[in-house]
Amino acid sequence: MNKKAFGNKLVASPYIVWSAIFIVVPLIIMVYFSLTDQNGAFTLANISEIGKYKKAFGISILYAAAATLITLVLAYPMAYFMTKLNISSQRMLFMIVMIPMWMNFLIRTYSWITILANTGLINTFLSKLGIGPLRLINTPGAVILGMVYDFIPYMILPLYSVMSKLDKSLLEAAEDLGSDAFTKFRRVLFPLSKPGMISGITMVFVPSVSTFYISQKLGGNKTMLIGDTIEYFFNLGPTYYNIASAISLVLMVMILVCLFIMNRCGGSDEDGGVLM
Repeated sequence: MNKKAFGNKLVASPYIVWSAIFIVVPLIIMVYFSLTDQNGAFTLANISEIGKYKKAFGISILYAAAATLITLVLAYPMAYFMTKLNISSQRMLFMIVMIPMWMNFLIRTYSWITILANTGLINTFLSKLGIGPLRLINTPGAVILGMVYDFIPYMILPLYSVMSKLDKSLLEAAEDLGSDAFTKFRRVLFPLSKPGMISGITMVFVPSVSTFYISQKLGGNKTMLIGDTIEYFFNLGPTYYNIASAISLVLMVMILVCLFIMNRCGGSDEDGGVLM
């Protein structure tokens, strides 16, 4: 083994140890609890119980899909607009997108409670106009709004990364060939930005489908998402660790399937694939 190869392995060793302790070991524990009963005997009963929670799975997928679609619609023009600015303006907008991510996730979610509550900022303003108060908090819309707000940077950043590297001469060539704005988008911009879209969709959908804190604070625990269900069983104590682990295992498999599909859709583009 040459010195360079040894040096690379030495540099990577902390990450390998970290991955083994905080990723591989928890996964092994989860699989073990999923496939055993309270006495440690092998069983598939936990997996067979998953059908009881198909509503939670369905609602979680529906909410995550809605949040992902909304973030894509909002983030795509934002990312494209950023690429049209000069370098200093791009850096400023990039910083604005990043600033919310520096704040604690709990604080960001709590801030929406003060905005959407019956006595919050929006309803206070509407009351002065003689409208409301409207029921904004503890609704499905509030949960999806929280997902969009918390995860939209994960859609903007990969889109911006891909769009900023596009060859502008391709758009100019399309104009020279008589393409209108829609044709340029459909035939040039959209296909070339597809890798960023695939990455962004995955980065938003995966945390959205497994979230639980947003739904608890903005949904008022009226709708149990799959993340809420998992947390509920874990909070009940060791007796329910097996079923909670089984639900987590099924959710992980669903996420891996989504990642596989995203990778297949993303093709082999260097900037686009989602790592598995």
